[in-house]
Amino acid sequence: MILASGAVLSALAAKAATSTIPVIIATGADPVEFGLVSSLARPGGNVTGVHMLSATLGAKRLELIRELVPTGKMVAVLVHSHSPGGEAEYQEIDAAARAIGQSIFRVEAASDSEFDAAFATIVQRRASGLVLGTDTFFNTQRERLVALAAQYRLPAIYGWREFAASGGLISYGSNRREEYRLAGIYVGKILGGTKPGDLPVQQATKVELVINLKTAKTLGLTIPVTLLGRADEVIE
Repeated sequence: MILASGAVLSALAAKAATSTIPVIIATGADPVEFGLVSSLARPGGNVTGVHMLSATLGAKRLELIRELVPTGKMVAVLVHSHSPGGEAEYQEIDAAARAIGQSIFRVEAASDSEFDAAFATIVQRRASGLVLGTDTFFNTQRERLVALAAQYRLPAIYGWREFAASGGLISYGSNRREEYRLAGIYVGKILGGTKPGDLPVQQATKVELVINLKTAKTLGLTIPVTLLGRADEVIE
């Protein structure tokens, strides 16, 4: 059995490598759109798992950063330049921005050596806020990315709670512990004899809004009471 979590590229590689070994995916990219399964309800084949909804919440993250910085004229979106899932995520954010008349611009980075230049571009273009893409690589570099946002006093929103816990301003995304719990249940069922293709792809339902008040104070931001009231966790 193969567990392919995080980036959609790992799931695609696992599917390409075998048509017989069960593959459990836990990815934020749409598994139907990327050809991992034929449908969520009836995946067929040897692949099933959990759709984490991380990439599909980009429009909501844009809405939240606008709520935090309502006078901001320009929002940056940082994406992984070699990630097909990141491209789909950006397109969703771009469509949402057009619908509400919000100006955004795209910045790309594919390695940690490109982060400094990316943030320099963001600052040069006077972005009022940043939406960070949910690529798995960015998650592995969260302390560096949070530090850069702090260095440039840039309000930023992230897709995982771990960013806010590491000092990031705000995060909005699905609960990773719940996702892996669901994936673990499927591992047990498949080991018990159930075929992967008979198990519908589950969609994570727990979405967390986490706000770091300490970081907000450092940035000189006042968090709206209405937003604090919606938060699942407030870090002080």
